[in-house]
Amino acid sequence: MYELKTLLPQFEIKLPTCMYDLKNVSLSAGAATAGDTAILFTHMANISFSCNLKHIQCNGVTERASNPKKSVTCALDLDILGRQIQQLLKQENTAAVVERQDKVLKQLEELKAQLGKIRSSLGVRVCGKTVQHTTAYQNGGLKEVPLQDVVVNGHPNFIPYALLALKNAWRDLYTIDVKTFTHSTMADIGPAAREFEANLAKVPVNASLPKINVTLIWKNCEHTEMISSPTMYVPIYGEVNIIRYLGRVGPTEYRYENSPLCNEIDAVLDICYQLLRCSTHKSQVAMVRLLDKRLQQQQYFGGQQMSVADIGVYSSLIRMPAITDKDLTPALLAWRKRAKLVTQI
Repeated sequence: MYELKTLLPQFEIKLPTCMYDLKNVSLSAGAATAGDTAILFTHMANISFSCNLKHIQCNGVTERASNPKKSVTCALDLDILGRQIQQLLKQENTAAVVERQDKVLKQLEELKAQLGKIRSSLGVRVCGKTVQHTTAYQNGGLKEVPLQDVVVNGHPNFIPYALLALKNAWRDLYTIDVKTFTHSTMADIGPAAREFEANLAKVPVNASLPKINVTLIWKNCEHTEMISSPTMYVPIYGEVNIIRYLGRVGPTEYRYENSPLCNEIDAVLDICYQLLRCSTHKSQVAMVRLLDKRLQQQQYFGGQQMSVADIGVYSSLIRMPAITDKDLTPALLAWRKRAKLVTQI
């Protein structure tokens, strides 16, 4: 041990009465227990610091500094201390600590292996089913990410019939599993929404097909909105935009990004978006005339096959009860009959 110099040799040091006295640390006594290990080292530090301040207590002998200018050496037997530390390390408690540590390390290795399996499975599973490759994946350069379950908030007065239409149209290609709930802001959803729920339940869920889970919440909200990420609350507003999203993650037959009619389908969906926001019957009829021009002599708005554009137009017309058969052209009436066979609404 090193000696400490006297702090203030010219003055008599008086310690405050509020300080507590340290207990005697007797190194000549029997070996300390394993629980006293920390206390033993703490007392060692306190003893070396208080050698020139108050009392020096080692081996049960108490010495008082008679001359403040003269340093006092602590009578600490290092051999005895070393033997006590060695004896503490050999006790059974140390072996128990090592055994628990080995057990914890083994559990951490098992957890690491489980996380590795989960991480590797994320690249080949989507919503518990197979991977649905998007256009970004086909173009290359981007990494495929798992498809999250989506939540749709809708008002009973603006029923998203596109969910039922897509569920029926994709019956043999893709499964949309829709579960409905009622928010506390809605006292009653009304007969139309209840009928919509019953029609959704009639369409069976095919577990062998790729699936996306959709949670529909009847809520007192102004716009139909969809949340596609559970960690980032970034809503997608409007039923038409929800159709665009589902069209990108659904079956390849309904993905139109690589189609030569891509811009045409987007234009039809934009007209549907404006149609749902028309405030007068005159403006609604004007939008219907634009749809008639887009249809021309085709079987469907996407050509000779059903597309998401037809889903958007069909759902929009159902949501506009003010538009009657008198407002539709013969081409639109014939198209509606063909679309009804697919959407079954």
